[in-house]
Amino acid sequence: MQQRKALLILHGKQALNADVRAAVEARREDGWDIAVRVTWEAGDAQRIVAEALQAGYPTLIAGGGDGTLRDVAEAMALADTDASLALLPLGTANDFATAAAISPNPLEALALLDQPAQPIDLGEVDGHIFLNMATGGFGSNVTANTSEDLKRVLGGAAYLLTGLTRFAEVRSAFGRFTGPDFLWEGEFLAMGIGNGRQAGGGHQLCPHAVVDDGLLEVCIVPAAQDVVGTLGTMLSGSINGLDSISTSARLPWVEVDAADGLDFNLDGEPFESHRLRFSARPAALRVHLPPGSPLLSDSLENAIAL
Repeated sequence: MQQRKALLILHGKQALNADVRAAVEARREDGWDIAVRVTWEAGDAQRIVAEALQAGYPTLIAGGGDGTLRDVAEAMALADTDASLALLPLGTANDFATAAAISPNPLEALALLDQPAQPIDLGEVDGHIFLNMATGGFGSNVTANTSEDLKRVLGGAAYLLTGLTRFAEVRSAFGRFTGPDFLWEGEFLAMGIGNGRQAGGGHQLCPHAVVDDGLLEVCIVPAAQDVVGTLGTMLSGSINGLDSISTSARLPWVEVDAADGLDFNLDGEPFESHRLRFSARPAALRVHLPPGSPLLSDSLENAIAL
């Protein structure tokens, strides 16, 4: 029988969230023993994960935005734990949770504690673990430059507005992408390497990714003469439109070489490098997902069959 005990790692900005408090109390009334720890500064999530695992918690809950989810998932994966992870999406974008069909309603999200945890893949690059996606080029600049004030007012639409206002700053980058039976080289505007499907507040850069196939989806948007039209298609959210302007593949690993350097965004964490190797870590973490989640391969196969 599943041990109904969990520890919620809650982003400090959500400490006074009445809906979260009500959801936790409701789950406690259902028989769940849920403790709560709140983060305050960088490194807190990792420290709390370590303390929770040492204390024997069988389930951890990551409550916050995509960055919090990544921090908790990374710490758990590096600890090589059998503990499971539940996601309580409380950020502006909630890109991974949205793609996985996890509700932003706290009570509905915490109801997934009753669902069996399933092993999912994670991505890895240069010693860093990511749950959702690495983006580079224009898309990563949009994410990095969207203000917190704008996100508070407009939510996920803030990323789109920022993108529209930064068209004049668009610059392409030259890169070489190498993987098993895959080679692409040239100027590109944006790229995504996804375990999940969307980034930057809902833009599906890797619309065919699933989290249990041992692969990452690589999507490259080549530079084009019609820059505005290309970026408009990229930001529109149309899967068919994205497929028409991009090159994609699903690979266990891919190496990216950018001689002039490239800015990346890893689930909200920016960094820069000239050469990186991205790889999938199959079945690296057990996560509570909704039955029939779009990010599971069974769901993708069913959709193709239809």
